[in-house]
Parts: sequence; C-alpha cells; structure tokens
Amino acid sequence: MRADRLVAALLLLQARGRVTASELAEELEVSVATARRDLEALSAAGIPVYPQPGRGGGWQLVGGARTDLSGLTAAESQALFLLLGPAGSGEPVLASALRKLVHALPATFRADAEAAARAVVSDPAGWGEAEREPPALVRALRDAVVRRHKVRLTYRGTERLVDPLGLADKDGTWYLVAGTEAGRRTFRVDRVDSAEVTDLRAERPDDFDLPAEWARVVAEMERRRSLVSAVVLIDARFLPVLRSHFARHCEVIGQEDGRVRARVGAHLVRSIAEQLAGWGAMVEVVEPESVRAELARIGRELTERYAERRPAGS
Repeated sequence: MRADRLVAALLLLQARGRVTASELAEELEVSVATARRDLEALSAAGIPVYPQPGRGGGWQLVGGARTDLSGLTAAESQALFLLLGPAGSGEPVLASALRKLVHALPATFRADAEAAARAVVSDPAGWGEAEREPPALVRALRDAVVRRHKVRLTYRGTERLVDPLGLADKDGTWYLVAGTEAGRRTFRVDRVDSAEVTDLRAERPDDFDLPAEWARVVAEMERRRSLVSAVVLIDARFLPVLRSHFARHCEVIGQEDGRVRARVGAHLVRSIAEQLAGWGAMVEVVEPESVRAELARIGRELTERYAERRPAGS
C-alpha cells in the first residue's frame, strides 16, 4: 500500500537525514521510479522533503536527521495527516502508525493533526466513472473542515451556508458531508458552482464519526439505487466482468447447469435491462418477467433499426 510506504519513507528520512531514490527503493522493495514518486508525493503534500542535486545528493528532510516529528510545523503536520489519513481508513496497522506519529508531535500541533487525519475518508467502490484529478475545490474544503470554518456554497444554483464535517473520496469522485439548516447533507464536489470559506466558526458535533456517517450515506444511496433486482445465469468465467458492471449490486446465490446463478440490482427495470442487453445470449435472465420483457423490447427495437434490408425487387 502506498500510504504505509510514505510513512516508512518519512521515518527513514528522519533516521538518515538524506537518502537517494535508489536507497529508498532497496529499503521498500519497490522500483526506483516508484520510490521517486513517493518522495515527490511527500514534498507536494507540504512535508519539508527536497531533492539535493549533484554528486552525493539525494532527498533530504530539511532540518537534518532527527528521530521524531518535533521539527515539523503545524502546517506540515496537517499536510502529513491529510495525505496519510484517508489511506489509513480501515487499515489497523496504518491507523496504529498514524496514532504513534500523532504522539510524536508537539502537543500544540496534535489537535490539528488529528483533525486532519479525520477530515477525509477513502471509499474505493465507485458509483460510476471516476474523476482523473480531484476538483480544485477539494483543498479549500479540506482546510475548512480541519480549521472548522463555515463555507458559503453555491450548489446547482442554490446558495447556502454550511458547516463542513468531512470529505469522502469515492474512487476518485469527491463528496462533502456538511451540516445545514435542514440537517446533514452530502454534496458532490464537482457539482459545486462556487465555495467561499468564511471566518465564521463551523459547528461540529463532538461525537461526529466521518467513516460511520459516510457508511450511512452509502447505505442509503445504495438502497435508492437498488430498488429492482433480477436473477441471472452466467458462465463462471464471465462472473468477474458482471461484477465489475454491477459492483456491490451483484450477489452470487448458487449454481445451475454448470452456470453461476447471481442476483443483480439497479434503480430501474430499464437500467438492469440496458446493462444486460450488450451481453446477448451470454446472460440468461431467469426473473423477473419485467426485466425479460424489457430486454425483448430492446431486442425488437434494435432488430427493426439494424436488420438487413433486402434491395428492392430482389
């Protein structure tokens, strides 16, 4: 995992003061290119790691070798935990490492570092095509979460003042969880028209748990997206592809005639049929009849449009 490599790289820099990409690659058992990208990621996140060109150069942790994190500034500490915190979601070993790093910080920085680590949750299961790059607003919203500043959002043409509670990175698509006058709401960041971080103090419940809240949001969204299901039969070798199409909405429920019996789901009968139509005879829909009928309708529509037409007089 990249996050634990970043922690290891930082600790190695603290111990030695300076390392080359080759030395780091050997220590972490990765390629030199991967080691260089990890060092660049630490530097880009605001950690005081810089390359030293020339003979005898390498990558250096500014301030010289040291065995703890007491040399980091408040901003650098936040940058570290913003970088590593999301990747630690659900990873006990990395979470333990982050806790140890927190205790190594000066007491005055710990609260901000812990807030940064809790600001973002990572969810690798996507709901569709992922964004290649995080929206430009992510950094500003993330800072607003950490510093507890209210944000004035314009979302789909409607302006509102919100209390930012956390960000979720769902396979490259970012969401803001925020408190509003109407209760907690989730905003897709790439659909935010504008966002202004104010100087007003944001309200955040003491018992707020971002991973738990995001799990609730996902469960509710999945319930809405999966109101219809169908049982299908498919050759076992094609099951991984079917799962990639339906993600969490594909469940193996048995076997029949050498094929896998699975249940797939979506929010509409038409949505299931449209996703299965391209499979042709490789997938057999057992039930419900509504999905079978919709597939038949799609087949007739395609036949009418694309069936070979004989030349006149033949």
